[in-house]
Amino acid sequence: MKPVQLSQPGGIRPPVRCIIVDDEQLGRINLRLALEPHTNWQVVSECAHAAAARQALSEQTVDVIFLDIRMPGDSGLQLARELLAATAQGLDNKLPLIIFVTTFEQHAIEAFEIHALDYLLKPIADERLHTALLRAEAMLEQQQQSALARSFRQYLIDEEPAQASQSYWQQIYIPAPGKIDTLQVSEVLWLESAGNYVQLHLAQRTALFRITISKLQQHLNPADFIRIHRRYLVSRPQILSLLTEPSLSLRLRCGAALPVSQSYLQDLKAALHNN
Repeated sequence: MKPVQLSQPGGIRPPVRCIIVDDEQLGRINLRLALEPHTNWQVVSECAHAAAARQALSEQTVDVIFLDIRMPGDSGLQLARELLAATAQGLDNKLPLIIFVTTFEQHAIEAFEIHALDYLLKPIADERLHTALLRAEAMLEQQQQSALARSFRQYLIDEEPAQASQSYWQQIYIPAPGKIDTLQVSEVLWLESAGNYVQLHLAQRTALFRITISKLQQHLNPADFIRIHRRYLVSRPQILSLLTEPSLSLRLRCGAALPVSQSYLQDLKAALHNN
């Protein structure tokens, strides 16, 4: 396997500073040895629990955290949530990239729900580690930490009451492997509830965002979007015509036809009148 080398035109990029957080000494040793061939990666601290990781993070700049999920006391997931909360409150503007390390594959879903960059299954395969390092490299080289922090803040909104005074969203930040996908709200044609997620429909693609549709609606300007059904929100410029046969539905300019609920019909008729 070829070691990762971070490129920088005109010079050598500073090493990627990382810490390993794992309650098992053998796990820390194995990961440190696996990172040794990647000469631009520097392990600056090895921590056996979350408290030691907090101390290490307070004392030095860290780019990446390799974080075990299951640990005595505070789990890796708990520590990650704590770091996200500090970022959301403006206490730490540079959040390290998080790569979870776990023995249990079922943890992967929860790991990505809190927007981890990646996760690694123990025992860690060389090629899988290589992929994770490349993803981290891409994030760091594109300087996307600020976008990542904004996506964390949007995730945490699902855990807290919406603030009536906050401004409406202009962008939505969705984590993807090795990057943060930034969507312009103005490009969204319509939105569909999918449980605890919302599917965003754009002209050429769709995207899945972890938030309930009712919570997301609170952060969209009502002058731009209208609720037509418990499952659907529509961009007002997309409103074309109301259909009554074979059932009540709304035809959009993009060609889609979406069901309309009676409870939202009056507001929709007003929007059609003003459109």
